[in-house]
Amino acid sequence: MTLEHARPTLDTVASLERLLGDPADGEGPFSFAATVAAEERDELPAGAKKLLLEWGFADFLVPEGDGGRLRNLESALLLTRTLARRNLTFSVLFGSTLLGVAPVWLWGTGEQRGPVAAGLASGAMACFGISERDHGSDLAASGTTAVSDGDHIVLNGEKWPVGNATRSRFVSVLAQHDGRGLSLFLVDKERLADGAWSNTPFVKGAGLRGHDLSGITFHDARVPRSALVGRPYRGLASVLKTLQITRTAIGAMSLGTMDSALRIGMRYANERVLYGSPVKEIPVVREHLVGAHLDLLIAECVALPVARALSVVPSRMSLWSSVVKYLVPVMGEEVLDHMGKVLGARGYLREGVASGALQKLRRDHAITTVFEGTTHVNLHSIATQLPTVAAVADRPAEGGREVLRALFDWSREAPVWAPSGDALQLTSAAQDEITRGWPDAVREAADVARERLDEESAAELGVLLAELSAHRTALYADVAGLAPDSVAASRAAARHCVLHAAASCLYVWLYGGERERSAVRGAGWLILALQRLVQRLEPGRLLGERHQEDFVRDVEDSLSKGEDFSLLPTVS
Repeated sequence: MTLEHARPTLDTVASLERLLGDPADGEGPFSFAATVAAEERDELPAGAKKLLLEWGFADFLVPEGDGGRLRNLESALLLTRTLARRNLTFSVLFGSTLLGVAPVWLWGTGEQRGPVAAGLASGAMACFGISERDHGSDLAASGTTAVSDGDHIVLNGEKWPVGNATRSRFVSVLAQHDGRGLSLFLVDKERLADGAWSNTPFVKGAGLRGHDLSGITFHDARVPRSALVGRPYRGLASVLKTLQITRTAIGAMSLGTMDSALRIGMRYANERVLYGSPVKEIPVVREHLVGAHLDLLIAECVALPVARALSVVPSRMSLWSSVVKYLVPVMGEEVLDHMGKVLGARGYLREGVASGALQKLRRDHAITTVFEGTTHVNLHSIATQLPTVAAVADRPAEGGREVLRALFDWSREAPVWAPSGDALQLTSAAQDEITRGWPDAVREAADVARERLDEESAAELGVLLAELSAHRTALYADVAGLAPDSVAASRAAARHCVLHAAASCLYVWLYGGERERSAVRGAGWLILALQRLVQRLEPGRLLGERHQEDFVRDVEDSLSKGEDFSLLPTVS
């Protein structure tokens, strides 16, 4: 089976790549020049949204079963990554819309799904109205009310800040329902009476300039009882399940931003000459570039399988989505910091190198560690589940090998997503094949290494896997007595994420599927990636030199061809 037949989404991604073009070329609404110029006016680039809608980007917000083109979360992740490489603000705009309608896909009735699908196809936006000015992430304290009145529900209260609150047509609203608990309601602003709602002004943020971050207030807004989404008084659980999807999708925003920043840094390092040589020849600059590229590949190995999990094992999303939401944006922040050091003073300017895009990337990306749960919120979520996971970490999960192959064999696309809110769970109940598959994968890797690697590489890999196994044993032996809200538990959760990433890299190498693709089947990237992860557990460790030349050559080859910095082959 060829890759084209196995991965139809890659054709779509390639089409979007061609449409948006190279952001460094200075032409089109998605060029760095147009993006930065619009930022100076607190606007979106003229014609950018129209171009995306005419291409059909909104169709990928609607599942195939509802007449759209959203095959699965994997396809959403890959398209979002492509868009974020040009302009993260647009990824947030469409991501906020997906978040706003996700409860409809998970629990909505046919009466709700049809109008939403048709509205999005015609260019309507949506938003998720859950946060409030006085309560922040304390969703249980929501002050917005929904009171039954015959065949209607009367909504009162303000939601703020909310992405797309002003420009949206559809609003998913979390409200105290008849004083009995929180419920979710789908509000179509086009069907509300005059004066039933108002918007607060756009909030001025450090980044995402031109994005609609505002608020919406309901004033005795009457909606039909059929506006209820899912079961009554289960709104909080519905919100938490919905966030499992979008927390994973945020990883795509970081991947696209990392890819873009790395291109800027590499081009500058190749072209800028200091002390008689290109900047890339300076050892500390090379260290920044190699380490950042490894971080991007590691982040991809973490994010893509979790996106596939929504179609394969959705009950695992509670834990795995929090791992993605914590680790990938944190790595993205570090990559941006590395590229800032490569560019030096020029990375601070709003003009010059790449039209001054790096400073915009840094400001925009900062939001990824905040929304859909802050870094600390996601570490707490992991910490609460970690003792249960640790207790069975060395027991093979039943059917675990089949699950891992479905998640990490990238030669085949993930199954088409059949949205079901009931398939998502609030905890993983220790069903973590990625953690539990490590001992077997280490043994399998030893066999593969003996068959396919030179003796020195096989030995290097064996030493790294042994080191990571020791860290794993020590971590899981210590977590049982930790209070989930303690600093110690938070740090343990962060270490778990590193081990999750190491396992994910190993599974990609074992099960990646493209047997003839050296980037996946070779050992160099894996050894360097595992060394990079050990650095997170043992600060001060240096990367080995042995595989760096080949790695840098592959990365520069991808840059010259305009390919993604990715282990996943793209279709041109």
